[in-house]
Amino acid sequence: MESLQSVLDYILKSPWLRVAGIIVLSLLAALLLRVLVLPLITRLASRTRSKLDDHTFDILNPALLRSVVLVGAHFAFKDFVADPGIDHYADGVIITLLVLIWGKALLGIGVLVFRQLSEVADQYNWIQPATLPLIFFTFKVFIFALQTYLIMAAWNINLTSWLASAGVLGIAIGFAAKDTLANFISGVFILADAPYQVGQYIVVDGQTRGVVTDIGMRSTRLLTRDNVEVTVPNAVIGNSMVINQSSGPSPHMRVRVTVGVAYGSDVDQVRDVLMACTQDLPHTVTEREASIQFILMGESSLDFRVSVWMVHPSYRGRVVDTLNTRIYKALAEAGIEIPFPQRDLHIKSMPGKLTTD
Repeated sequence: MESLQSVLDYILKSPWLRVAGIIVLSLLAALLLRVLVLPLITRLASRTRSKLDDHTFDILNPALLRSVVLVGAHFAFKDFVADPGIDHYADGVIITLLVLIWGKALLGIGVLVFRQLSEVADQYNWIQPATLPLIFFTFKVFIFALQTYLIMAAWNINLTSWLASAGVLGIAIGFAAKDTLANFISGVFILADAPYQVGQYIVVDGQTRGVVTDIGMRSTRLLTRDNVEVTVPNAVIGNSMVINQSSGPSPHMRVRVTVGVAYGSDVDQVRDVLMACTQDLPHTVTEREASIQFILMGESSLDFRVSVWMVHPSYRGRVVDTLNTRIYKALAEAGIEIPFPQRDLHIKSMPGKLTTD
């Protein structure tokens, strides 16, 4: 025992041996954590039905190992240097590294948790798949602000002056990036109000029409029928009339075609001919019957409206083309005239013969 005590005293008196001992102990602790503790926790987590805990421990494993090694190296450095001025900088460095490591880990875990909650949105009404980008952005801002605060506190930086400077800088940035801020705020309201979702067909201001492929914080992306992606700023959408053609209990959409026939045509015959054109029409809903309406006795024609239900708004152009083609051919075969606008010119008197001297 005396020899062992003398060896320990010799090690404690030697700074190099103390540093080596601290480093070895930290490495052994990291090895024990990696070989025994973490695999045991991973096996226990694998027995659960959810994969969330498995992915969580996958993120925590490297953070724990790095933290143990960094803390051991920190204590070894402080024991070897033993200078209060240098120790202050060492504390700032180690806290900064730990804050960065655990901030990244918390960010990864938060993303996993929010994504898992969005998949069971029927149980948690406050988070939906459409609001995930907003929640991710808010969570990232929170983590960044917390990391900034902890790092500045570790280096004994006066936060009051920095907050005042940040306020002035924020005002300047606000004026310089007002369009970007307008798009961001509009994006927040779009995600919160959810006037449309990814995969739905919308029409913006009666001009831009397409399927929504992405809803971002700055803009919304639409894919048109020409396979062209259009990026619309959220501020434009926020100030425009948006028609969602895919909303409602089903994606079915009604399309109408107006047809004019000549005066004197048999109205019942016209109805029968038009109704026959709607039978077995491609891309239409067979469960919902088409309708024929006599809507107007116009100046030159009797106007009928043919309405059919499409299975999806994306087929609008093809359905209208096929229906118009059928109607034109069917009316021609039935001998029903399709009039065109005419004007009758009545001359009351002819001008007299022009004479010249």
